[in-house]
Amino acid sequence: MYKSFEFSKKIRSTVIAVVLVGAVLAMAGMAMNLDHTHRIWANVLLNGFFFLGIAICAAFFVIVHVLGESGWQTAVQRIPEAMSMYVPVGGVFMLLVLVGMHDIYHWSHTEQLDEVLQGKAAYLNPLFFSLRTVAYILIWSLLVLWFRRVSLKTDEDADTRLFHKQRTIAGIFIVIFAVTSSTSAWDWIMSIDAHWFSTLFGWYMFISTFVTAIAVIIILLIVLRRMGYMEHINEEHLHDLGKYLFGFSIFWAYLWVSQYLLIWYSNIPEETIYYVKRIQDFEGWFYANVIVNFLAPFLILMARGTKRKLNWLLLAAIIAFVGHWIDMYLGIMPGAVGHAEFGILEIGMTVMTAGIFLLVFFAAFAKAPVVPENHPFLKESFDYDNIR
Repeated sequence: MYKSFEFSKKIRSTVIAVVLVGAVLAMAGMAMNLDHTHRIWANVLLNGFFFLGIAICAAFFVIVHVLGESGWQTAVQRIPEAMSMYVPVGGVFMLLVLVGMHDIYHWSHTEQLDEVLQGKAAYLNPLFFSLRTVAYILIWSLLVLWFRRVSLKTDEDADTRLFHKQRTIAGIFIVIFAVTSSTSAWDWIMSIDAHWFSTLFGWYMFISTFVTAIAVIIILLIVLRRMGYMEHINEEHLHDLGKYLFGFSIFWAYLWVSQYLLIWYSNIPEETIYYVKRIQDFEGWFYANVIVNFLAPFLILMARGTKRKLNWLLLAAIIAFVGHWIDMYLGIMPGAVGHAEFGILEIGMTVMTAGIFLLVFFAAFAKAPVVPENHPFLKESFDYDNIR
């Protein structure tokens, strides 16, 4: 009934070519920065965290709908499912960060600890940091692989016990992710500026990566439709994905403003230094971040019709993807590098990692039917336009 995805030689060769082009550019960039290794490792962290965040938030997208017994998303479920298979691969990039942690994290130089960092040494120390990093990657990988394995079993067995098992896994996932989504952001990103902290930071990073995951789901869905797949998706599915992108882009802006205004109003030097650094040394990036991540999606998706049209939805999703890469860049580079740097190293590393992500996605997407055919809510998902 549904056309299965074929990971053809043409598609595979194209994606591999993207990976190779990115790798060549990245290696050239690294060769040019051998005396500035902090920039190299900052890019490993940037793209490692960015694409790992997309993958784990794609899993969260599926999990939260399974727990809520949502029917509409069943038709698109296999896209975020396949995206989540990047989690173990993306974990490798984060393990590489452990090799270069001394070039990124000031607190890792234990012989140079100041009074503030000495007070945080019980938590911020290389051994405990490494153990937490391994734990995040291992636990997330096991959970997404476990959920995926049970999901694939439903293609051969219509027993509803498998769906209930998925809900059990989803419950375990949501509890663990509620904690680790924040603590991992504290560890990997916020601790770069170890003298500074924000109680909103975990939520802020989660929403940024979740919006990006939604944008990538939309991009991949539209690309697959133009390849001749996912033709069962109707305007109602597109509309809801567009509402997610629109709504959570506004929520991202709400958290951005909440964090910024509280720090600006209190005017405490230990807190304002975070924004002073970004406004003075990354001025263009700083203001572009707000415009691209809030104003552009808001204006494009505010009208109901644009959420239902492929070209407008694709444009908004691409802008959100680029915008939240900028957001992640601003979270890492000011503390790790100190000044704005953008060249073939950043381009190459991003293109290479994006290519690897696509290789994993297409390989995983080809291993299962494009829809979970025995899902109890599948009919509801396809009758979506008839129930409104």
